[in-house]
Amino acid sequence: MPPVIRPARVSDVAAVLALWREAGAQPSRTDDPKSLALLIDHDPDALIVAELNGQIVGSVIAAWDGWRGSIYRLAVAPAVRRTGLGTRLVSEAERRISQAGAVRIQAVVIKPDAHAVGFWRASGWEEQVEHVRFVNGDRPRPVQQ
Repeated sequence: MPPVIRPARVSDVAAVLALWREAGAQPSRTDDPKSLALLIDHDPDALIVAELNGQIVGSVIAAWDGWRGSIYRLAVAPAVRRTGLGTRLVSEAERRISQAGAVRIQAVVIKPDAHAVGFWRASGWEEQVEHVRFVNGDRPRPVQQ
């Protein structure tokens, strides 16, 4: 039976954070329960998960800001990679963002992550190497005890 793809619930937050660690996703400043709960509260359909046998095995964030759609944090558990799950998650993210009104969608990909870059290069999306991304507030916060 294939994984079920659905919007995340606040009760999924710990499992999503565990998936990101297991999948080797580069940690970010917002990898914490409070930030993910805020995302779900702000846009209940933005965090999409794949569930298999009660386990979260994939996730993607599909954001729409009224101007452009963005896909972030595509992650698939190592045990289910190369099964088409990443493609299914991206398709669901594209559907959701397009339904909201986007005609242009970008994917934010961590360049040193060879698995991620390889996935996106094989996806048919155009790699725009002439663009540079600038961020503020992306430094990890100290771990709170």
